[in-house]
Amino acid sequence: MKNKLTFLTLLYLFNFGSNKIYAQAKSGVQWISFEQLHDSLKVHPKKVFIDFYADWCAPCLKMDEVAFKDPEVVRILNNGFYAVKMNVETTDTIVFGQQSFTNKKANRRNSVHEIPLLLASRKDTPFTLPAMVFMDSNFNALARYFQYLDAGQLLSILENMP
Repeated sequence: MKNKLTFLTLLYLFNFGSNKIYAQAKSGVQWISFEQLHDSLKVHPKKVFIDFYADWCAPCLKMDEVAFKDPEVVRILNNGFYAVKMNVETTDTIVFGQQSFTNKKANRRNSVHEIPLLLASRKDTPFTLPAMVFMDSNFNALARYFQYLDAGQLLSILENMP
């Protein structure tokens, strides 16, 4: 009987502890892909936040550690936006809507995929990172940011987004 009670106690503690770890893992920004975004917008339209990054981009990595781990930023992004994170150097062909997008300079240094070039380019200015785009539920650009944003700055932008 004592062994059975010990076993049940350990089983309960293991399940309780693993649920806590699972909840912590789910507490971050729920990033989706462009393919998922297309389907999601058709089913349930809402605003879109796109974070373009590269593995070598120090400000992008810092935003991952600071801004995108802030509980209030996470809450607003997860509740009010579809959040998309895209590595600008990906060589993947991405189908969005009825079109396919590629990285036409994939074999060159610091290549940039077509999607960030279309959504986050500025006239007469080279593409730079970090780059973030806010869009409405109809996929029209509301705002673009091309700089490091700490949690407070990003929170202020999110709270004032129409």
